[in-house]
Amino acid sequence: MIREQSPAAGATPRNDLRRRDEWRIDAVLFDCDGVLVDSERIAVECIIECASGAGARFEYEEAQGHFTGAPIAETLRIIEARAGRPLPADFEPRLRARMAAQFEARVAPVDGAPALVESLEVPYCVVSNGPRSKMEVTLGATGLLEHFAGRIVSAYEVGVWKPDPGLYLHAARRLGTPPERCAVVEDSSYGIAAGVAAGMQVFALVPPERAHMLSEGVTPVASLAELHAPFGCPPPAG
Repeated sequence: MIREQSPAAGATPRNDLRRRDEWRIDAVLFDCDGVLVDSERIAVECIIECASGAGARFEYEEAQGHFTGAPIAETLRIIEARAGRPLPADFEPRLRARMAAQFEARVAPVDGAPALVESLEVPYCVVSNGPRSKMEVTLGATGLLEHFAGRIVSAYEVGVWKPDPGLYLHAARRLGTPPERCAVVEDSSYGIAAGVAAGMQVFALVPPERAHMLSEGVTPVASLAELHAPFGCPPPAG
């Protein structure tokens, strides 16, 4: 679920794709879940299942709002609060094992992700709140991992989690690109807030009916195919 965000101080409104001639993008920073790999529903279903076993029940829409893009510490905190008692010591490992098994069996690339990544001519990387091992599973299962060798930035390795902008700022430094010349592609409120706070050009992959919920300065896109032009890529085939 996208929550309305306030724009970062001094941010320039960039919510119209027709103004792309004003932009300069020298690097692209992708979120992973929901942007490159279609894993969000799978992850939420696994959380609901494991939370139920611990005495915390959530309907899907509520769980989606709570957990999409959330750091694992926040996810565990919410589940524990709902359960009304401490979670078992092995809850997180069991949840991650369940997710990994379901990802390997069911995950697919987000429509248009392979074509966009393969057409990029500027530096890029994937920047996620998740651990590297999770990204290697999902990107590997969708055939995208080969494009991100040496291009994975995990909050677990940096020690900063979205919505803190530090994770995206670290990725920009790693690519040697000023934040204002970086494009961020996100789908969650946590990631969108991080990109805005970092002073980057944020593109939110959201359904059209949710576009009005975004803060000024965030560009909504309904599909990754819309990003070929602003990113200076050849148009997608077909």
